[in-house]
Amino acid sequence: MNKFLERLNSGEILAADGATGSNLQKMGLRPGQPPEDLVIDDPDVSLKLAGSFVNAGSDIVLTCTFGGTRMRMKDSKYQDRAPEVNLRAAELARKAASARDGVLVAGSMGPVGALIKPYGPLEAEDVKATFAEQAKALADGGVDFLLIETMFSFVETTAAFEGARSVTDLPIVVSFSYDRGTRTMMGVKPKDVIKKYSEMGAVLVGANCGTTLENMEAVVREYAAAMPNFPLWVKPNAGVPRMDIETEQGIYDMTPEDMGNYARKYVELGAKVVGGCCGNTPEHIAAIARAMKK
Repeated sequence: MNKFLERLNSGEILAADGATGSNLQKMGLRPGQPPEDLVIDDPDVSLKLAGSFVNAGSDIVLTCTFGGTRMRMKDSKYQDRAPEVNLRAAELARKAASARDGVLVAGSMGPVGALIKPYGPLEAEDVKATFAEQAKALADGGVDFLLIETMFSFVETTAAFEGARSVTDLPIVVSFSYDRGTRTMMGVKPKDVIKKYSEMGAVLVGANCGTTLENMEAVVREYAAAMPNFPLWVKPNAGVPRMDIETEQGIYDMTPEDMGNYARKYVELGAKVVGGCCGNTPEHIAAIARAMKK
C-alpha cells in the first residue's frame, strides 16, 4: 500500500510543513521571481528550506511546485522545461525528507493563475492538460501523494483532479482557500467541497492559506458537520499579513504558540494533517508538531 495511505489508515496525526514563498523571500527570493526558478538556479535553497521543516518535526514536506504548471510558469525562464522543474523539485524534497525516517513528500499543485471560461480566457481541457503534465512529472519524481491546494473554484479544481488522475494512481488531497470568511472568492462553500471531492476519490479534503485562524476553525467545523469522520487537511496562514513597506514583505503576527493552540483545536475537529501556510516558519511548525503529538 502507498506509504501515505498506510499512515492515515493507522490513525496517525501528521504534521505538514510551513510556508514556501514567505520563507524563500527571507532567503533571497526577489519580488516577482518565480520560486520554481530556484529549483534549477539554486537548488540548495529549496533543499535547505525543506530540511529545516524536517528538522522541526514535519512528517510531510511539499515540493516547490505550487506554480509549477506550464501555464503558471509563463513568467519563468523555465516554462518550456516545466516537467523537468517538477521532477527535480520532487527529487529535492525527497532528499530533504530522507534526513529523518518516515517523512513523506507531497507534490504541490496550485492554481494556474487565470480563470476558465466563461469567467476568464482559459479552456477547461487546456487546464486539465497542464495539470496532467505536472502531476506526471511529480509522480515520476517519486512524491507520495498529490496536493491540489489553494483552490477557489470547482471548475479548475476538477480539471486539476481529472488531469492528475488521468496520469497517476497516487492519492490526491484537495485543499481550498477561503478568503471570504467561510467562502472562497467564487462563493464556494466547505460543505459542497467535501461532498464533491470525497465522492471523486480525494483521500483528504481541507483548507489552507487565505484567512484568520478563527475563520479556519469555522471552515473546519463546516467540513466536519457536513461529513463527520472524513479526514481533513488543515494548513492555515500565521494570521492575515500586514505589509512592510520597506521590505515589501508580509508580516505575520501569529506566534508559534498560537499555531500550536489552534492545531490542537483542528485535530479535535477531525484534522489528520495540520501544517502552516504563509508566514509559518520552522519554529511555527515545531510548535504545531509538539502540540499535535501530545
